[in-house]
Amino acid sequence: MKKIFTSMVVALMLMATTTAQAQVKLGLKGGLNVTQMSLSSDVIDKSNQTGFFVGPTVKLTLPLIGLGIDAAALYDQRDAKLGEDDDESTISQRCINIPVNLRYGFGLGSMASVYVAAGPQFGFNIGQKNYGSDTDGFKFKDSNLSLNLGAGVSVLTHLELGFTYNIALGKTGEVSVTDPANKVLTSKARNNSWQVSAAYYF
Repeated sequence: MKKIFTSMVVALMLMATTTAQAQVKLGLKGGLNVTQMSLSSDVIDKSNQTGFFVGPTVKLTLPLIGLGIDAAALYDQRDAKLGEDDDESTISQRCINIPVNLRYGFGLGSMASVYVAAGPQFGFNIGQKNYGSDTDGFKFKDSNLSLNLGAGVSVLTHLELGFTYNIALGKTGEVSVTDPANKVLTSKARNNSWQVSAAYYF
């Protein structure tokens, strides 16, 4: 992981010194995510939940063969159901996520190219943060940090299809549940996601 962040710093330094030679493309990105909310099974059991994201994106190709950077500002919404049967409730996480990825691409001819990417993602909660009460409820953190690992294909220089695994680097929130013996059980939540995206660069 340290190697990835070191590579990001090196790439940003290169970008600062070679901006005049770099190729910049602006676009729009959107997609779906499948989130695994990791909680202690003693507190509550959760399966995969789905959501979506959309927002502007920028891609910078450096004057080094195959090397580049992409970044985006994405509105991300994820819904999850907590509890069982009649006691089930829905919580919604609404964030502005800012991924910054170092990428390397190689061509498959004049029509398409393949890329791999990795980098940090910074998330800021802009929706409701508290659901329920302190003893029976869920609380989202104000911000979170995660790591993206992904790959994809670029077609005709404008369209890009990608597949990413987003790994939470800390807790996303905390859930509290009162058991039949009136004991309050708590668990930290971590949201890891598989993401499928499409971007169009102008």
